[in-house]
Amino acid sequence: MITSHDNEKLKLVRKLHERKHREREGLFIAEGEDLLAAAAQAGIEPVFALAVPGSESAGGAIEVEAELLAAASTLGSGTRAIGVFERRLGPVGGAVCVYLHGVGDPGNVGAIVRSAHALVDGTVVLGPGCADPFSPKAVRASMGSIFAQPLAQGELAQTPAPRVALVAHGGEPVAGLEAPLTLCLGAEREGLPADVLDGCERRLTIPLRDGAAESLNVAAAAAIALAQLAITPASERLGSGDA
Repeated sequence: MITSHDNEKLKLVRKLHERKHREREGLFIAEGEDLLAAAAQAGIEPVFALAVPGSESAGGAIEVEAELLAAASTLGSGTRAIGVFERRLGPVGGAVCVYLHGVGDPGNVGAIVRSAHALVDGTVVLGPGCADPFSPKAVRASMGSIFAQPLAQGELAQTPAPRVALVAHGGEPVAGLEAPLTLCLGAEREGLPADVLDGCERRLTIPLRDGAAESLNVAAAAAIALAQLAITPASERLGSGDA
C-alpha cells in the first residue's frame, strides 16, 4: 500500500493535472470507478491504477491511503480510484468527422466527444485553440467515451467533404444531413473564423424560438446536429420486400 505523499506514482498523477505534462509524458488520468470500468469495457488497460482499499477497482490496482488519493485528485470530493492511461490520437477517418476550432472549454470538448461516440461513426478532429480532450474535466465530461471515440489533431483540409459550418445565425436550418460529412464547430462567443467558414460548402443553424435564448451551448448544438446524422431514413431501414 502507498502511504507516502512523495510516492513517485502519486507525484506523476499530480503532474498530469497540467496539459504540458500530459503532452510531455503522453499520459492522462481518469478519476473514478465508473471511468475505469468504461476503459475496461473498451478494452483499454491503464499504465497503472491506484485505488483505496475496498474499491471496486482495487483488483489489479495499487492500494493507496484514502487521504493521499484524495489529495492527488482534481475532484473536490476526492475519488476512490485513479487510472493513468496513454493518450491516443489517430488519423482522421470514418464517414463523419466533427471538426472543432477554438472550442476552449474542456467540459464542452468532453461532451462533444461523448455525443460523437453515441451518435455517429467517425473522428473528432481537434483544430487550433481547442481544450485538451485528455484534461481531467474533459475526461469526466466524456463519461468514458474518451476510451472508445477516435480522436485526431489536424486541419480542416484533412477532413472529408462536404464540410458544413454550424453557425448561431444566418444559415440553413439543420435537417436532412447525410454522411459523408464534416461538421465544423467553433467557440461559443467568436464562432468559426473566416478561413474555416470559407472552407465550408454550407452554413447551418439550429432554429430557436423567437425571443428565446440568443444561442445554444456548443456541446448542445453539436448533439442536435449529430442526431440528425444518426437518423436513418425509413426508406433505407426497409428492405425491398418489407412493407
